[in-house]
Amino acid sequence: MTELTIRKATLGDLDTIVDFNARLADESEGIRLDRGTLRDGVRGLLSDPARGSYHVACADGGVVGQMMHTHEWSDWRNGDIWWIQSVYVHPGHRRRGVCRALYEHLKALAAADPGVVGLRLYVERENAVAQSTYAGLGMRMAGYLVMQDLFGAAD
Repeated sequence: MTELTIRKATLGDLDTIVDFNARLADESEGIRLDRGTLRDGVRGLLSDPARGSYHVACADGGVVGQMMHTHEWSDWRNGDIWWIQSVYVHPGHRRRGVCRALYEHLKALAAADPGVVGLRLYVERENAVAQSTYAGLGMRMAGYLVMQDLFGAAD
């Protein structure tokens, strides 16, 4: 692998991010996402920085990984918590520090913003590999369970 660079994603990365997200849903949850809805969702975030941002890892002439974050206002902490989502590393580049580089990049951005008070993510209960990866980055279990009521979607 050539040198790894991390940058903020642009609309030019739309097709890659859509592909990575579809792969992520299939690999982690066995879900096949509707590509049209997925494309609109990715475009919506890339087009509106207030929603969050994607960051991509580039090597060997292309994008090899991604990490997205969105915002949650915490009244308890009087600041934003960045939720890490849509983490994906192309299979040919796994176990090479791509996820760590993306996380460290995002964490540095968050730490440099006085309005950000922390990072969170959710991980599938049975995904021990992902849990181990995040623990290795210094994250820990928060003690919360996620509950949801999705409108018009199969959960």
